Amino acid sequence: MTLERKGGLVVVANRLPVSIRQGPDGRATIRPSDGGLVAALTPALNHAGGTWIGWPGTGHSTPALLAELAAEGTRAGYTLEPVFLTAEEQQGFYAGFSNEVIWPLFHDLLARCNFAPAYWDAYEAVTDRYAERVAAVAEGADLVWVHDYHLIRLGERVRDLGVTAPLAFFLHIPFPAPDMFLRLPWRDQILRAFLAFDLVGFQTPRDRRNFLDCLRQFLPAVTLSGRGQPVVRALHEGREVRIGRFPIGVDFRDLATRSSAPGVVGRARGLRNLLPDRQLLLGVDRLDYTKGIPERLEAFADALTRYPELRERVTLIQVPSRDDLPEYASLKQRIENLVGEINGRFTHPGGWVPIHYLYRRLEAGELLAYYRAADVALVTPLKDGMNLVAKEYCACSRSGVLVLSEFAGVAAEMHHAALLVNPHAVRDVADAIQQACTMRPADRQRRMRALRRQVRRHDVYWWLDSFLRAAIMRDLSAFPQPPDHLHAG
Repeated sequence: MTLERKGGLVVVANRLPVSIRQGPDGRATIRPSDGGLVAALTPALNHAGGTWIGWPGTGHSTPALLAELAAEGTRAGYTLEPVFLTAEEQQGFYAGFSNEVIWPLFHDLLARCNFAPAYWDAYEAVTDRYAERVAAVAEGADLVWVHDYHLIRLGERVRDLGVTAPLAFFLHIPFPAPDMFLRLPWRDQILRAFLAFDLVGFQTPRDRRNFLDCLRQFLPAVTLSGRGQPVVRALHEGREVRIGRFPIGVDFRDLATRSSAPGVVGRARGLRNLLPDRQLLLGVDRLDYTKGIPERLEAFADALTRYPELRERVTLIQVPSRDDLPEYASLKQRIENLVGEINGRFTHPGGWVPIHYLYRRLEAGELLAYYRAADVALVTPLKDGMNLVAKEYCACSRSGVLVLSEFAGVAAEMHHAALLVNPHAVRDVADAIQQACTMRPADRQRRMRALRRQVRRHDVYWWLDSFLRAAIMRDLSAFPQPPDHLHAG
């Protein structure tokens, strides 16, 4: 598969924006993926056109699969370029270095890191595979835009292969402080890899500050200028690299419209009718140890213990959105044990059940209905790059209360109207739950109006435009639009 038209964006990510299932007969079934990255980047590619490069979820290329990917690309309005990885490559690159080294280290969880040298070798080898695909399609591209921690080394490799298109990188997870980053055996290689791009983007002021502090400490030859400006400039080995903060957003207009559709409103009303006279608390999280789900459940139990007036008046609905890593099996078991223990302590026979644990994937319309129905959203990760669930909830809710971890990236934008908590402090989270459940309606509405203004103002199109302007001095309006595309910004 090759890029048929010049120009547009070349997006490079660990995964293609599709999920693939292959039947016994070898035929592939393809459906669009969900998740924050896909939701954020699809509008850009719909608008600007181009190519998405990533792993399709399999190591086997067949003519039928390539045909299906081509057809799906035609439907989406951009080309899908697969990078096929063997099970061994995927184990070392993704499950290994990406998720046993970078992920825990960048989330300040050193004890979960496994600095196996073989993981680094796999990371390097797979990066080379991606670089070859980029080099094959990048001629004439307006921008090669690389995403997230799986592909930090890609800029260097792409430059070595002679790609001259502008290169940009965006990190979707936090960046650690120097005292954590220095534990990485390959810290110099990783830090220098960031500087191979023309633009490096982070989610929050703290993440950018941590990165700049690492440059000062570990690469003192780098010259920094523009302190206090939206984009800082770093001079390294004769090249200038721009370093900025670009908080990612959601498609506010789309979410607000779809959550107000009669079908979604009816589902939300039906959910409320099933649990009458109760406030609904909602947690929606990928099954991951960084999301703080056990700590949240313990805080909920503490709230029921210390505030008995909440009993039979509140119900927590916890939905794990995804659990695609086998190492999270122990976390799943811990969560299920906590749910069983708490329900066993507080449930009345034939009556109130405090926690409804939905271990299944919710379809988009169903999830929007839960957002709309929920009186309180509990977004309490131990650490998070941004957390788009918080923004999605605000786009769908009208008078809900957001209980938000101060360690979620989104807290930098929402601290003024959310109830901020330290997720490690069980009693503080329990107190916030009680405050949220007893808040006056006028205060609820005032806070949510402020949150919705923030989410609407800094939506996904604002994020795309601000990043593209910093990268190539153009925004989405500079790209020719397909005739059926409606800009929602």
